[in-house]
Amino acid sequence: MKRINNSVIALSLFLGIANANAQEKKTLSLDEAVQLGIQNSKNLKIDAAKIEEATADLLEAKNRQLPELKVSGSYMYLPIKPNVDIKLAGLSGGAGGPDVHQVLYGSANLSVPIYSGGRIKYGIQSAKYLVEASKLSTENDKIAIAYNVAQAYNNLFKANQSIKVFEENLAASQKRDETFLKMENNGLIARNDRLKANLQTSNIELQLLEAKNNYNIANINMDLLLGLPETTELEVDPNYIEEGSDVKPVDFYVSEARENRKDLQALAQQRKAAELGSKAAKAENLPSVAFTGGYIAADIPKFLTVYNAVNVGVGISYNLSNIWKENSSLKQSQAREKQLAATDELLNDNIKLDVNREYQNTDYSKKRIVVFEKSAEQANENYRITKNKYDNGLATMTELLDADAAQISANVGVINAKADAALAYRKLLQTTGTLTIK
Repeated sequence: MKRINNSVIALSLFLGIANANAQEKKTLSLDEAVQLGIQNSKNLKIDAAKIEEATADLLEAKNRQLPELKVSGSYMYLPIKPNVDIKLAGLSGGAGGPDVHQVLYGSANLSVPIYSGGRIKYGIQSAKYLVEASKLSTENDKIAIAYNVAQAYNNLFKANQSIKVFEENLAASQKRDETFLKMENNGLIARNDRLKANLQTSNIELQLLEAKNNYNIANINMDLLLGLPETTELEVDPNYIEEGSDVKPVDFYVSEARENRKDLQALAQQRKAAELGSKAAKAENLPSVAFTGGYIAADIPKFLTVYNAVNVGVGISYNLSNIWKENSSLKQSQAREKQLAATDELLNDNIKLDVNREYQNTDYSKKRIVVFEKSAEQANENYRITKNKYDNGLATMTELLDADAAQISANVGVINAKADAALAYRKLLQTTGTLTIK
């Protein structure tokens, strides 16, 4: 029996050590969490690919202003003797012509664009604007990710603080149960009153279990959001809830949004690109002029040899069908301009609404803190008075337990109100485009 007990103890110690090693603990400030969230964001990886795509489009547009040099060559074998009939005076032709069985031919052609109606210039400028728009969209996504991380961090903080409050109250309630059990045994209180106290303790245990469950879910969500192993237990910095103490007038935040919103700036770049797209579409009706040059060499054994056949000149290209065909590219580009103009107006309206809404939410959340703190003071004082009355036989057990439950609820409410106020302030900063990413 002793050996079995020793084995059980050893196994328990081993499992305890294994669990301790498996559950890695990590303390994170909110700024550190935001950095991890940005580094491991799948959305930002997609944005990076979009920037690469836009940069490649810019490179393609720039390549159109560079010279085009094409080289070609051919070798042909003629298994059947061709019938060569030369019509030049003094040269015989027909079946008695030269015996030709192979032909070598090579050429090089150079084209340097001189004038294209502005299509190349507008294309390059438009591509630059689209690259900048992609970068600004990425910055806007970073700000959104920073807020999402803050939201997850806030949930983790609230769950963690709730656990602490419930644990403290559970310990006090269990100690009270022990006291009431002794009083029941000594005939000082009724069994029914002691059972009411036990029920209160059970309710606190249930609240603690719910808080721990919320914490575990919030912790896993945070791990996945930050790219950490799911077994990492995160510890948050409670000082972050002090943010947002100095809130300026709403007009200040509306002005900040107009100057700093990256999505608004990205849309402005897209509108510039669309405007240039319309100019490039108009240029389709103009001719193109290019400097041309070429070199030809040919070798037909026993018949003809050509080399140093160099040519230079100027080529003009114009699509005459543009005279009777409507410019669909221009109409499409102009429609795109109208869409973006309407989108800009809508976005400006939404920004005003977002900023005003989040400003009101921030103001509301700060006022909630004052109310909850006042409620907590009242609940704590009420419990103290009720406990004193109960000890002197002037209050019932039900009144005491109700006062205790109200005290717990009020204290948890203060923590949650402060956390929600900090998050509301960060949401306000997100809507203005000024949420700091350190």
